[in-house]
Amino acid sequence: MATVAESTDALQQQNLSRDDQTLLLFAGLMEGGKEDDETVRDLDQLTKLLNDDVEATSKGQSSICTVIDGDCVDTLLCYLDMRQQDVVRGHATLATSAYLKASGDDGSKKLSEFFYDRVKRGTYDDYIVAFCVAGVIFPIVPDLTAELFLSEGFLPSLGPLMRRKWKSRKVETACLEMLNAACMHTACREGVQKYCLEWLEEVVDQDPEEVVRDMYAANPDVNLEEGSISMRRHSEQVQHLAAVVLAKLKATQPPKSTTEITGERVEQATTSIEDLSKMFTKVLISNPEQGRQSSVEGLAYASLQPQIKEDLARNKDLLASLVKTLQDAPPKSPLTYGALSIFVNLTRYQPTQSEEEKRISQLKAYANAAGKIQPQPLNDDKHVAARCKRVFEAGITPVLVSHSKNGSVASLTLIISIIFSISVTTSLRGQLAQQGAVRLLIDAWDSLPATETQTKRMAAQALARVLISTNPSLVFGGTRPVPQSAAIRPLTSLINPDPAADTRDLLPTFETLMALTNLASTDDDTRRSIVRTAWTDIEEQLLSPNNLVTKACVELICNLVQGVDALQLYADGSVQAKNRLHILVALADAEDEGTRSAAGGALASLTAYEPVVQAIVSRERGVENVLGLCADDSEDLRHRGVFVVYNMISAEGETGRLAREKVKQENGVSILTECAKKSRRAEVVEITVQAIKILIEQV
Repeated sequence: MATVAESTDALQQQNLSRDDQTLLLFAGLMEGGKEDDETVRDLDQLTKLLNDDVEATSKGQSSICTVIDGDCVDTLLCYLDMRQQDVVRGHATLATSAYLKASGDDGSKKLSEFFYDRVKRGTYDDYIVAFCVAGVIFPIVPDLTAELFLSEGFLPSLGPLMRRKWKSRKVETACLEMLNAACMHTACREGVQKYCLEWLEEVVDQDPEEVVRDMYAANPDVNLEEGSISMRRHSEQVQHLAAVVLAKLKATQPPKSTTEITGERVEQATTSIEDLSKMFTKVLISNPEQGRQSSVEGLAYASLQPQIKEDLARNKDLLASLVKTLQDAPPKSPLTYGALSIFVNLTRYQPTQSEEEKRISQLKAYANAAGKIQPQPLNDDKHVAARCKRVFEAGITPVLVSHSKNGSVASLTLIISIIFSISVTTSLRGQLAQQGAVRLLIDAWDSLPATETQTKRMAAQALARVLISTNPSLVFGGTRPVPQSAAIRPLTSLINPDPAADTRDLLPTFETLMALTNLASTDDDTRRSIVRTAWTDIEEQLLSPNNLVTKACVELICNLVQGVDALQLYADGSVQAKNRLHILVALADAEDEGTRSAAGGALASLTAYEPVVQAIVSRERGVENVLGLCADDSEDLRHRGVFVVYNMISAEGETGRLAREKVKQENGVSILTECAKKSRRAEVVEITVQAIKILIEQV
């Protein structure tokens, strides 16, 4: 006769109905005594049946959930018990999620019945299962679990349970893991604050060794074994978990409690967020293997506080331990996410505010502080920059590069945020490039889905910052070079301001234009790629109301016209080319010196071509603007202006003749003569003299 396991193996070969397959799988799960891999296989097949059931019922078929009774649900949920192997719990979680999705209200009802029944029984074993189930399903069905969690009398009952004289460490651990998960829900967090705060502080404050000494003093013959319910003290693991829950409460809302403590304790515990942070720090430095996960999770919340950020960032041993923790953490694990969250908190700058937003913030501060504005100095740019430098010096970048290769979208978002903040500091950008940040940012931008718009923009802006301050030939060289062309699409995606932003932030536009300018100084292939990818967007920024953006845009064009593709856009003699040239000539007369210089540099290259000279001569004030460069106080600008004039009047044929006449009409000889007198550099004087000779000698 075939065993249940053998029958389960043959499910795919048998022509069984979906209901029969479901019942057979549950029979195997109820059987017990099997190897973990067999249990995992059955759970996976059940998950598949339940996932397929959603589609089947949408087509009018009956649901397999009709054959899943309370005993079946009880069997499935018991595999979420913390005493199961982690691999079994993980696959049981997927199966439970699939069941709740497929079963709808009926599944919610059965889950509620299971929870209330187990809590009502009140044995240690039932508490463990109920708490474990609640902790696991909180992220899956938060509203339903919150309803169970906040049911009348449940939260107040936890204090007496945790204060029992004989401790069950598994019950305490399961309870605290449930509370930890519940703190993600606002109403549940408030409930925990109201009913559990004081006994949580009792757990954290208890000195285990002192408890043991008191017990020996009372009864020297007492036998203290390390069993589940053998001692009157909380374990260190339980204390760490309680500390994590406390950290979440204290980091996210002001303390408040209406719980009254019975017994001998009179003075209320006042464990501060600083005390908790020191506890987590001590564990990570001195004994990381014992409490790494809980300490990292606790610090992820504690580090939301400005003072805690400063304390953590100044502790070199802790930063080294956190970097090592992140380095050893498995990809996509809670430990990875927690460690990354700490570094994000340490390095995050305050968002840029418009003048209107600053004014509103001040008004709110007046209202909240009775007329006193109380800014938080530890969150200002100076302090954040110092923290970023310390985090970078701890060796975070290579670890981030490693994790980025296998990370989830969530962890990749955190990694990009850290690099983004560090890249604000100009002096660190070259080292970021050396340690692999450029490839990280390009690969992240390429791999992130289109829906992650803000994260992609953040990656592109961090990339722009690094490329502004580094030599492209060094960044894109080496033994495993990143193609320079790979950076162009991320960079050009930032040229237009974010359409989804409430305020118009032009800093990303400015930084990406500067980075593209740097790249455009290298070779024709790069210039060609920039022109073909983003020329229309680049032209739009020429007319930006922001002078810095306009200047950066003209500087980029100055480099682009060294290549054939951009050159043709100005020199093909078309109406569009003339219009473009008119804008460039007008910018040669801009108020900003940098803009005039860039426009003059571009014209110095373009005026080597006859159609460009013709367009300038025919444009009203075209020659006048060029001669204005020759009269500028800056010798660099005079050099560029004289070079443009020399190109124009040296043109052959009718074009050259018209250019010379126009320059003379605009008092060009006098302006050039004065330019020669003011200039001190030989190359400027030489070309000016040559231009004057051409104007005098030729008609």
